[in-house]
Amino acid sequence: MNPTALWALGFRPFYLLAAVQAALVLPLWVLVFGGQTGLASPLPGSLWHAGEMVSGFAMAVIVGFLFTAGRNWSGQPTPSGGALATLAGLWLLGRGLAFSPWPLAGAAADLTFALAAAAGLGRALHRGGNRRNFFFVGLLVLLGSAGASMRVLALHDAALARQALQLALDVVLFIIAVMAGRVVPMFTRNGVPGTQPRQLPQLERVALGLLLVLAIVNPLPWPPELVGAIALAAAIAHAARLVLWQPARTLRVPLVAVLHIACAWIPLHLLLRALAAFGWVAPSVATHALTAGAIGLLTLAMMTRTARGHTGRPLKADRIDVAIYLLALLAALLRVIPPLLAPESLLAAVQASALPWSLAFALYAVHYGPWLMRPRADGKPG
Repeated sequence: MNPTALWALGFRPFYLLAAVQAALVLPLWVLVFGGQTGLASPLPGSLWHAGEMVSGFAMAVIVGFLFTAGRNWSGQPTPSGGALATLAGLWLLGRGLAFSPWPLAGAAADLTFALAAAAGLGRALHRGGNRRNFFFVGLLVLLGSAGASMRVLALHDAALARQALQLALDVVLFIIAVMAGRVVPMFTRNGVPGTQPRQLPQLERVALGLLLVLAIVNPLPWPPELVGAIALAAAIAHAARLVLWQPARTLRVPLVAVLHIACAWIPLHLLLRALAAFGWVAPSVATHALTAGAIGLLTLAMMTRTARGHTGRPLKADRIDVAIYLLALLAALLRVIPPLLAPESLLAAVQASALPWSLAFALYAVHYGPWLMRPRADGKPG
C-alpha cells in the first residue's frame, strides 16, 4: 500500500468512501425503519436516510467521477493531495454530524463540501477553457444546496423538506442521464465488437429537457395528472434513447451490459413516477426505482469501469465484478417489485433488499480498495 496514492485523483478516496458508507448505513436504516433502534439526530428517520443516500453516497460518487473526468476534459489538475484529503475530511464531517443532535452543523458541512468541490472542478475547467462542461459546477452547487436545505427544512416542515429532497434526486437523475449519454454509446462501441449505437441529437435534447421540466414543475401547484403526463413522456423518450444504444447486443460483456441495465431503470423510474402522479402506485416505489435501481447500479457500473481504467487494469469484469452487479440488481428488484405488487410487504422488502445492497458495496470496497490505495499498475500518474 502507498498512502499517498489514495490522494492522487478524486475517484480514489471518494469511490472507497462511498462504497463503505453504502455498505454500513443501509443496515442501520433497516434497524431504524423496523423500530429496533433510534437515532441521535432529531431529523425524521426517512429524511435522515434520504440525506445520507443523496448528500453522502451519491455526492461522493459524483464528485469522485467529476474530479477524474474534469482532469481529462480540461487538461488541468483537479484537487489532489492535501486539498483532496481536506475535501474528504469535510465529507466525513458531514457524515459524522448526521448521527448527532446538530443537524444544522451537518447541513453546513455538506454545503461547504459541495461548494468546495464545485470550486475545485470549476477552477480546472476555467483554466483549461472547457466551457462545455461548466454546467456541472452549477449542478454540484444545486445538489449541495438542495441536500442541505432538506436537513434544515426537516426540522420545521417535513413537506417542504421532501420537496427539497425531490429536487436533489432530480439533479442526480439529470447528472446520471447526461453522463450515460456521453459514455454508454462510446463504451458500447469500443467494448462490444459489431455494435453501432446511435444517438439522435433531437431525441437527446428532448429526453434531457423533459427531466429539467419535470424537476421544475414538480414542486409547483400543477395538477398531478399534468406532472404525470410529463413523466410519462420522459419515460418514452428515455426508453427510445436506450433502444438506440443496442442494449441486447451487450449481454455477453458484463462491464458494458451493466451500464445498459442501469439505464433501463431510468425510464422505469419515470413510468412509475407517472403512475404515482396518477395515484396508481406509491411514490416511494418510483423513488426507489431511481435510487436503488438507476443510481445504485449505474454508480457501481461506473465505479468499477473507471477504477479499472484509471488504475491501469484490464477493462474486463471479473467474477467479483459480476457478483457485485448481480447483488445490486437483486437489491433493486427486491426493493421495488414486492411493494409494487403488495404494498403491505414494504417492511419485508426493505429488510430483504438491504443485504444484497450492502454486500455489493462491501465487495467493491474489499476488491477495489487495495487498487485505489496503490499507484497505477502501468506506472502512469493518477
